[in-house]
Amino acid sequence: MPFNKKTLKDDGFTGFRPLTALEINRIPQRQGIFVVLRPEGFEPRFLTKTTAGIFKKKNPSLPMSGLTAEWVEDADVLFIGKASPGSKGNRGLRRQIQEFVDFGNGKPPGHWDGRLIWQLADAGALLMAWKELPAEELNAAQANYHAEFRQLHGRLPFANLVQARA
Repeated sequence: MPFNKKTLKDDGFTGFRPLTALEINRIPQRQGIFVVLRPEGFEPRFLTKTTAGIFKKKNPSLPMSGLTAEWVEDADVLFIGKASPGSKGNRGLRRQIQEFVDFGNGKPPGHWDGRLIWQLADAGALLMAWKELPAEELNAAQANYHAEFRQLHGRLPFANLVQARA
């Protein structure tokens, strides 16, 4: 099964909004899985320096050779992330996605998952979609999506640098 807007919609994902047009209050507060996809016609152009914030005094930019090595040709999905409820139960999709976008806008993050997204020119045109899931299913769901993507493309999505574990 290909990973694209149609198959993700069929699997219960909603949203599919450009990053620059996200209405944060319309994103559910509950936990779930989120994906970043390239819209139709999007061709990668890499920035030499990321727009993302500095993480623990480390620059999140990769050299051009690293970016081209990570790019997955013919894949619509560029990143598969998860939003857990957090230790205090006050996290979820809305907060995780807001922090992800803030990271791309130069704010320091709590982690740098998906950081390669912010080294793409026109990253704001990329689409964000999400699917609510119970907290106890998150790790397995993310690991399964990674495994399915890897089976299809022989590797993880562009901005997923670490295989999720169930």
